Amino acid sequence: MGAPHNIKRYGEVWPEFRIQSGLEILEKLKNKVIISGGWAWHFMSEVGHTEYKHAHDHKDIDVFVKKEHVAEAVMILQQEGFQKVWTRYDHLPSQENFRRYEKTLEMGNGKFHRITIDFFERNDLETVDANGFTVVKPDLLLSFYRNIHSSDKCWAVMAAKDLLEKGIDPVGHPKLSEIPK
Repeated sequence: MGAPHNIKRYGEVWPEFRIQSGLEILEKLKNKVIISGGWAWHFMSEVGHTEYKHAHDHKDIDVFVKKEHVAEAVMILQQEGFQKVWTRYDHLPSQENFRRYEKTLEMGNGKFHRITIDFFERNDLETVDANGFTVVKPDLLLSFYRNIHSSDKCWAVMAAKDLLEKGIDPVGHPKLSEIPK
């Protein structure tokens, strides 16, 4: 589980290049993947929301791929310059067949930006459409914070839990990207 947030840092936003590079690859993978984690909350949020660091985790991109789309998704990643990266999780037994892909971009100022995609294979996910992307259904997504995702203190996660407990559908709800009061 994620560490408690430092509320003094609330209001910090993700750099635009991180959001844009994530959106670019997700647009290309759109019909092959089911988006999970922070990017799923991103798409479930209102269009045009502020990209607060504590609202949605954009450090990496978590996707699930149905077995029949794996080859095509990998081909797209390779065509876009992503490479398989070995992790300590690669040899652990898992039903999701985890893989990580990364691409490093030079920012032009001597700095580099790494795009990381955590890629899981799975055929049995309940999904919803959110702003034109297929994402893991919110209640199922919340259950992944026990074993697949770690940023359970993000505002969207906490807001979605609260909304679902009240019987309110969190998809499109403004609380998913709002600074908590």
